[in-house]
Amino acid sequence: MILTVTLNAALDVTYRVPRLQPHTSHRVSEVAQVAGGKGVNVASVLAQRGVPVLATGLLGGVTGELVRADLDARHIGHQFSACAGESRRAVTVVSEADGDATVFNEPGPVVQPGEWSAFLAHLTGLVEGLSARVVVASGSLPPGLPDDAYAEVVRAARGGGALSIVDTSGDALIAALAAGPDLVKPNRDELREVTGEHDLVAGARALLARGARAVVVSAGADGLVAVGRSGGVLRAALGTPLAGNPTGAGDAAVAALAAGLARGAATPDTLADAVAWSAAAVLHPLAGQVRQGDIDRLRPLVRVEQETATAPDEEDDRADPAR
Repeated sequence: MILTVTLNAALDVTYRVPRLQPHTSHRVSEVAQVAGGKGVNVASVLAQRGVPVLATGLLGGVTGELVRADLDARHIGHQFSACAGESRRAVTVVSEADGDATVFNEPGPVVQPGEWSAFLAHLTGLVEGLSARVVVASGSLPPGLPDDAYAEVVRAARGGGALSIVDTSGDALIAALAAGPDLVKPNRDELREVTGEHDLVAGARALLARGARAVVVSAGADGLVAVGRSGGVLRAALGTPLAGNPTGAGDAAVAALAAGLARGAATPDTLADAVAWSAAAVLHPLAGQVRQGDIDRLRPLVRVEQETATAPDEEDDRADPAR
């Protein structure tokens, strides 16, 4: 069982218009509403791949009920904790003339201290009761939560015997490192923001020095770079660039990484899966969606290269992606 934690879940609303133009009204040609937030997208991909998964986090208000209803309709297991505030919406306007997307992300509900304590108790019960193998914590933090919220999630996972993956940014990522997450997955821009490093390997090693046990960096069309405490580096990429919607690509990669950790798969295979799942997500118009046929076609095209270890470390490397 894999648990995904989405503390700032959303209802993703997509409007399609012939052409997006400022200072005018638009006739919307198509509307789509689906449960969203990075952890929810991870759960959606895992469910499509037949991996046992349960989505949890915080939901509130009418928007929260719409999120639950969509998860039920898509047969994605969930047990969210309640908050009094209204869960957010993320509105995307797609211009059909050029394919560009403009996104409006609401901030989310203000979470009260008691609601946060109740969630942590809820999460601890899920990890222990379901014997979860991996806990994935993804996305932004809603107002009211401390920067170290994901650090507390990591500790709850470890207390229940589960591995942890953190996919967030900024202060939330920095604070999570103190708890020693088994894997963190920033993208290239997020890595540069918190480390100041333009070199992906140097940036990843900076995160390892601050407590991460392994780092996988997503670099768009350049694929994934994995760095572990053994000092080794793995690079995985698809040889052919793809056109499409990159919005949920990182979430699909995290889903593959979580599935690989949960089943104890060989790391090069897991990294190759992550590239293939991510690429398949690019080909789908909605985040959190992949097609089996796309994965089957893309997976043989992924190439994984290993670089020689240069910074060995004898500390715990159970989630070391370059082992």
